[in-house]
Amino acid sequence: MAQLGKVAIVGATGAVGRELCEIIAQRNPTARLSLLASQASHGQEIEVHGRSHTVREVTAESLAKHDVVFFCAGAPRSRQWAPICVEDGALVVDNSSAFRMDPEVPLVVPEVNPWALKPDTRLVANPNCVAAILTVALAPLAKLGHVRRLVLSTYQSASGGGAALMNDLLKETSAYLAETHYEAQIAPHTYAFNLFSHNTPIGEDGANEEEQKVAEETRKIMARPDLGVNVTCIRVPVLRAHSISATVEFEGTAPSVETAREALLSAEGVKVVDFRSANRFPMPSEASGADEVLVGRLRHDPSSPNALCLFACGDQLRKGAALNAVQIAERCLEMRSASPT
Repeated sequence: MAQLGKVAIVGATGAVGRELCEIIAQRNPTARLSLLASQASHGQEIEVHGRSHTVREVTAESLAKHDVVFFCAGAPRSRQWAPICVEDGALVVDNSSAFRMDPEVPLVVPEVNPWALKPDTRLVANPNCVAAILTVALAPLAKLGHVRRLVLSTYQSASGGGAALMNDLLKETSAYLAETHYEAQIAPHTYAFNLFSHNTPIGEDGANEEEQKVAEETRKIMARPDLGVNVTCIRVPVLRAHSISATVEFEGTAPSVETAREALLSAEGVKVVDFRSANRFPMPSEASGADEVLVGRLRHDPSSPNALCLFACGDQLRKGAALNAVQIAERCLEMRSASPT
């Protein structure tokens, strides 16, 4: 596993930033961390594996001379600072939407499209959390036949909205059980014991921004601009780990369930959880904290001989964000060290 060296995390105080700290400490304990955030967080102390780190404000000086810079502070901050870090010689992995659909910037899930990375790659976009989790489950099936269309429903946890939305869910649930009231700070609707359409703006075609991202980014990751995608994104009262119900339609007759299962069992980053006799399939409670994407409920679509159905769960903060970003950086540095100078 490649060593990351001197690492800066922009947005270190947020949910994804904190998860990045933990994952880097686990996988690259020799990495030297610089934790950066807004001026309001300057001086805050964050403990990472028993060691205290002081958060500094993001400036040109605090960003300078790093080997790897992870951005998880929103698109405006990434657009402002990422090019400066690239110019300074750093490898930049951006978790925001700023560069995802830029044709010059690779959008990468290492288990799915590592070929998009080159030894001289300096800027890589980390995908939308649903697209990352989905494509890990989809890629092994796409090797079995030409996938024509996806019909998806997502069940997205509070972690996708950051620490503030997770806090809303916890406090509103406590208030509900205590028969008191909590005024949500982020959630646009009642969240405890409820679900609602993903809280992003609706476009003229009726799709919200999250649904547009999932469709566009899945096509780019899979290198399939012609892939049909119909997706409905829903917020559910789960703290972390997103779930996806997927119908995968092939150009011709779909592969058998047994063939699909074998492909998934041997796939990198996938754990098959498909126990029909026990009625036990992927659950967000078991995906939370896990690195793998859990896949199950494998079955033929009874309405079409060309389609397979599945259910997948993945930890939004790990494979859907922080872990994928670290894997990208590791893969880039491995390629760089293996490349002849």
